[in-house]
Amino acid sequence: MTIIREDFREILRLVRPGSRVLDVGCGEGALLDLLAHEKQIDGRGLELSASGVAACMARGLSVVQGDADQDLDHFPDRSFDYAVLSQTLQATRNPRHVLDELLRIAERAIVSFPNFGHWRVRWSLLSRGRMPETKALPLPWWSTPNIHLCTLADFMALTEDLNLRVDACAAFAGQGAARPIDPTKAIENWRAESCLFMLSRNGGPAIREPSPGSGDLFGG
Repeated sequence: MTIIREDFREILRLVRPGSRVLDVGCGEGALLDLLAHEKQIDGRGLELSASGVAACMARGLSVVQGDADQDLDHFPDRSFDYAVLSQTLQATRNPRHVLDELLRIAERAIVSFPNFGHWRVRWSLLSRGRMPETKALPLPWWSTPNIHLCTLADFMALTEDLNLRVDACAAFAGQGAARPIDPTKAIENWRAESCLFMLSRNGGPAIREPSPGSGDLFGG
């Protein structure tokens, strides 16, 4: 029996049936495959690793190899209904640019990340004086792909800077199910081990036209 990640369950709940979805950093395609079978989406994926792309193709998924920091720029505006970035934002070189691009190419962005403000992280730093290792942050500092860790409060500040609207927000702790939260409440920055947001533009700048002949990475 396949165990479905709790953040995947929440994404499955949020995505409309039959919608166009881009999964950025899709790994081996587990989420795309789930959405295709449960919500009949028109799904695409962008994955950095060759092994991940190969695994996705073996599942029959439409995925290309690419880097979120650079290759999102090649997608035309509003190519998708949803752009998903699951537990990947903190591993990008320019998170602000990536988040901004997600909401250029999609009507809504679904983003999840580990919360560096969680109480276990704070306690580890306070009591041991070392970078924490938790269920949400399982690797030691010298081998983690995470280069831009942030707290829930940090992420909220970024959404305000980009003038984004929070359409939904959920928190996760341990193996528990998603818990809807108000991300503006300070207590949630202590309680949430990881967070998931659904975002959209809130009176943002006009959508730019794609460059002539740019198309997208899938040849559309």
